[in-house]
Amino acid sequence: MQSITLKVEGMSCNHCVNAVEGAVKKLGATGKVDLNAGLVTVEYDESKVTVDAIKAAIEDQGYDVVS
Repeated sequence: MQSITLKVEGMSCNHCVNAVEGAVKKLGATGKVDLNAGLVTVEYDESKVTVDAIKAAIEDQGYDVVS
């Protein structure tokens, strides 16, 4: 398993947390949002999902991945 922490802008409430964590989960990864810091830590199997796919799934929810 690999782990990456992404800076995500636009998250402000529990709905945002659920949207981001749910989008990551659909990819077969596990995401944990730190709302106060604006960070999402994702654990994933690099043989099944790419970082680009994770970023795209978060952005599809309406948030901006900045790193």
